[in-house]
Amino acid sequence: MITSIQGLLTSASPLRAVVELNGIGYEVNIPVTTAEKLPTPGATVKLHTLVIYREDSQTLYGFATPAERDFFRLMIENVTGVGPKVALSIMSRLSLPLLESAIRLGDIGTLAKCPGIGKKTAERLIVELKSKVGASDTAVSTLGSDATSATGSTAHRDAVAALMALGYRGADADEAIRRAALTLGATATTEALIKRALV
Repeated sequence: MITSIQGLLTSASPLRAVVELNGIGYEVNIPVTTAEKLPTPGATVKLHTLVIYREDSQTLYGFATPAERDFFRLMIENVTGVGPKVALSIMSRLSLPLLESAIRLGDIGTLAKCPGIGKKTAERLIVELKSKVGASDTAVSTLGSDATSATGSTAHRDAVAALMALGYRGADADEAIRRAALTLGATATTEALIKRALV
């Protein structure tokens, strides 16, 4: 099992990255939320990966953090009708903190707005994953995130909620806060994220 890959980023697009390692270029399928965090081509990159083997293909999926990779695996292994393509689409639209929060709170509307996801699939995500993503808003997930990422995820969720209270749509608020977090770093406070997103 290939759990991570580190090498030279030779090219990147919103849904794919090519990482060269020991003279071999590996095509890695990535969500937009990971593509946003990639360095410029020519720099070293590390992606946390999952390989899916099918009769006619071997596909490598990569994520910025182990928690994102584990959540991707959780979706494709536990939710009927959600395969790698749909799971990647969901994770491209929503950051992990917002996705977990939507599942925990039973927010069908936010989940159903993801491309390829209808109301029925959104309901299945909630029913089949609610018990697996943590019991409270202070818990990031049951997937083993450390305290620093828990604090960052809470700040992210709170900042998204604040923008939504100001009238932003969920996915737009999430994207604005993700961009702010890229600039400010993982330890940014809720207030700092909101201020940056509103600039």
